[in-house]
Amino acid sequence: MEKRKVLIIRFSALGDVAMTIPVVYSLAKQNPETEFVFLSKPALRKLFFNAPDNFTFEEIDFKNRHKGIAGLWRLFRELRKQDFDQIADLHSVLRSHILSFFFRFTGIQIASIDKQRKAKRELIAAKSEDKQQLPTSFERYEKVFRQLGFVVETQFTSIFATKGDTTKLGDVISEKKEKWIGIAPFAKHTGKIYPIEKMEKMVALLSKENVKIYLFGGGNKEKMILGKWEETYPNVISTVGRIDMEKELILMSHLDGMVTMDSGNMHLASLVSCPVVSVWGATHTLAGFYGWNQNPTDAVQIDLDCRPCSIYGNKECHRGDYACLNEISPQMLSLRIKQRFL
Repeated sequence: MEKRKVLIIRFSALGDVAMTIPVVYSLAKQNPETEFVFLSKPALRKLFFNAPDNFTFEEIDFKNRHKGIAGLWRLFRELRKQDFDQIADLHSVLRSHILSFFFRFTGIQIASIDKQRKAKRELIAAKSEDKQQLPTSFERYEKVFRQLGFVVETQFTSIFATKGDTTKLGDVISEKKEKWIGIAPFAKHTGKIYPIEKMEKMVALLSKENVKIYLFGGGNKEKMILGKWEETYPNVISTVGRIDMEKELILMSHLDGMVTMDSGNMHLASLVSCPVVSVWGATHTLAGFYGWNQNPTDAVQIDLDCRPCSIYGNKECHRGDYACLNEISPQMLSLRIKQRFL
């Protein structure tokens, strides 16, 4: 078998990097003679649990050592010493282009992801009945490696062999006597967040069932909101500030289901084979960013011509009413969750 060393580039964001894992883990296991090095931000190292033996993680320091053009040149000189044979650019942004530009002068073969910007613009502009499913991120990642000559078939279940080690969770959990449901109500952009007052009503409805609800979030504002829900409703526990990402993944692996937005938490749950009911507003599942192995029927979304108004949910609602989210009632969401998980 041909021995190769491949540099994989994907700097951010959490969800996008999480989506690389099913593909790159499958690739590494199917090509044991090849060494794969994943270049990304230090904070994302914690995603790569139980990686194949021929897979390693390399940190990039955009804040200091690798900042700016000079920093990328320094990074190139550092990486060049590792004698890579090929580069898979799974990000295709200015920084990865500059780094790839430096490597091209060494004769290294480089393949970059096709972001299909034209197809995405057409998806946004199309009427509901004309919208077409775009290739998923997983399919586009696979295509990059095929351009480098690899045969890859993504076969992935979980980053854990079975379930995560609950002994690491301390008093966050207790003996499981009921269904465990996780809820992650936040996302990066307003257009992707189910209105918090509606989500609270849904939590109130769900807390009356024979369930234990675990709330996921981050930052002081989210901690305050979720802490209030914990105090107000029975069988509700906020995990914010109590467990880190590794422990979140462990807990998710033991849940009967998760409720998320189109967010990083959807992809984290997907990495541990946890089924997800996801709420979609300004964005759309047709854009190709759905969670790995998640059932498309578990996506809660309203059929509107204006969806998606953007691919990433980062634009203001041109209607001004966020109907894509506000037309989903707490009762509708609660019923979907009960039908799916209880």
